[in-house]
Amino acid sequence: MAVAATTPVLEIAALARDIVGPDWVITDGAQLRVYECDGLKNQREIPGAVILPGSTDQVAAVVRLCHERGVPFVARGAGSGLSGGAMPTAAGVVIGLSRLRQVLDLDVPNQRVRVQPGVTNLHVSEVAAPHGLYYAPDPSSQQVCTIGGNIAENAGGAHCLKYGFTTNHVLAATVVLSDGRVVEFGGEAPDAPGLDLLGVLIGSEGTIAVVTEALLNLLPRPQHVETLVAMFPSSETAGAAVSAIIAEGIVPAAVEMMDRLAIDAAKTQTPITWDTEAALIVELDGPLIEVQSQFEAVTAICERCGADAVRVAATPEERMEIWRARKSAFAAVGALAPAYLVQDGVIPRTRLPEVLNAIRDLADANGVRVANVFHAGDGNLHPLVLYDNKVEGEQDRAERVAIRIVELCVEFGGSITGEHGVGVEKVCSMPKMFSGDDLTAFARVRAAFDPDGLCNPDKLLPTPRLCGEVPGFHHTHAVEAAGLGERM
Repeated sequence: MAVAATTPVLEIAALARDIVGPDWVITDGAQLRVYECDGLKNQREIPGAVILPGSTDQVAAVVRLCHERGVPFVARGAGSGLSGGAMPTAAGVVIGLSRLRQVLDLDVPNQRVRVQPGVTNLHVSEVAAPHGLYYAPDPSSQQVCTIGGNIAENAGGAHCLKYGFTTNHVLAATVVLSDGRVVEFGGEAPDAPGLDLLGVLIGSEGTIAVVTEALLNLLPRPQHVETLVAMFPSSETAGAAVSAIIAEGIVPAAVEMMDRLAIDAAKTQTPITWDTEAALIVELDGPLIEVQSQFEAVTAICERCGADAVRVAATPEERMEIWRARKSAFAAVGALAPAYLVQDGVIPRTRLPEVLNAIRDLADANGVRVANVFHAGDGNLHPLVLYDNKVEGEQDRAERVAIRIVELCVEFGGSITGEHGVGVEKVCSMPKMFSGDDLTAFARVRAAFDPDGLCNPDKLLPTPRLCGEVPGFHHTHAVEAAGLGERM
């Protein structure tokens, strides 16, 4: 629902024009709608104002204005997040970081690069490529998603099985705290002494600080890469092959799965001709001899587990075609339904067949379709719940199915999110995974950095406004007990 900007927000907008320039403050209602949601389209809120600073000092000055007037603010990158983590508040300000998109320093000898938060994920690898280096985390949206957002959500990607998530590749970050102070978390040393504040920052979904610079670790390009697609008669047999590969002691760079519906969607965007119920994409990289040996073993495992066919990418172009099909799936399902929800949960990979069957039964019982495309190697599911928002009641059913899926993941020994974050979409599911004491501890940590709760409010941790009272979780008491505003 649209709410008129409050006087404090309008005051901040007026003062911000002197800080960032008049062209970089947005208060027009039509233009504000651009910022009303991120990739989670079914929840929207028009902000009171949008401010687009061009430097760390300008970010700090805008944050100080918000702090002085008690106005909440939400840092926003490309808006490609999928859990509502960048959804604004009507009585607050969006601090857009899209102007901060410079590569500040490329340190080839030490395999590091310092960037501003608006630099896209893929651009980091493009800058490093002439030197034989690349940035390992590779979300499907890597062409548009930004480093600041990756840090907020602890983004992963197809190759996170072998190379880890964003948290494994960030050495340091310059951040603006909720009162406008600029501090540095981490450092150039790979394992600096003291409390791991950088670890607290990454994955905190913008609730403790605004990132304005990041020092990233780069990796050498692998000597050799082999990519195959194995076709299976069912998702269950493909899932069994995943477990068998890992049980063999092989850690591929990536193991991705697409079911029939996801494959059909990808065919509308790419020239693939796969005709199968489930496709397993396996990529191996490393020294040539090691990759060749593992490749033979993986092929044999897939055939033993019932693969109907195994196709090998014979050229770099064929490899890119395979990955275009996989990474286009999220957008491509738009050809199958007017609307969809992208869910994100984690399960033990040995439970893949059971969970996929449970998801199918859940979808059938609620009259919606679910396309499955996911990081099978580490059990990170991305079910796409398709629906028609013009059919009465269908969106509600889709939302129930989406939330029930992540709660199923917890029941099977997993997590409500793997890399998309909690945001507002899954915030009320946090008590399914954490006790009241756990949530209180989280709230105390957050309050240590942001005692007034201005930094991206109503995200990550349940609040009475969104979720009602959570048994055992004393949000207000946690904030009051922290009382660390003066101690930072």
